[in-house]
Amino acid sequence: MSDRTFFLKPFPSQTPAPQIEISGSVDRQFNRLSIQYQILGQLAELAIPAVTDSPTRKDELWQQTCLEFFLGIEGSPQYWEFNLSPTGDWNIYYFEDYRQGMQPEAAFTSLPFVVHNRPNYLLLNLELNLDKVVEIEQKIEIAIASVVQSKAGEMTYWALTHCGTQADFHLRDSFAIEL
Repeated sequence: MSDRTFFLKPFPSQTPAPQIEISGSVDRQFNRLSIQYQILGQLAELAIPAVTDSPTRKDELWQQTCLEFFLGIEGSPQYWEFNLSPTGDWNIYYFEDYRQGMQPEAAFTSLPFVVHNRPNYLLLNLELNLDKVVEIEQKIEIAIASVVQSKAGEMTYWALTHCGTQADFHLRDSFAIEL
């Protein structure tokens, strides 16, 4: 499969979006998913939590700056939400259908990814073996998103596409990348 470049856009809001660009790439080779995010721009305006020495699985990471992606199996209502904090903390939730049956995905006990946080950019790289949740011949659909918190506490919501009248990353129409 080929590498897909993405650019996220903020959900239209009364709150001005920070002066940043969120982009990256996603790729699937056999059943190995690679995703890279980069945030460029005025990072000094953002509330980016510091990297921790011992990252763990945590809930409610979306309450602060958090990079996310959603993975669904083509033709199936089930999907997974992946939350990746700049701290290194993470979580994966399984859903039976749109916002239904949410539970932590027990198939993963760790989610190692690398974060590089510099004054003008933040990079996050993840390599993930999908064998625990997806069969190699199954096509997947991905939505890529981010929650960005300013130092003033204002939240902005970024995605490939915004399909609803409110920022909602769970809408299946937003799972726009097929691999």
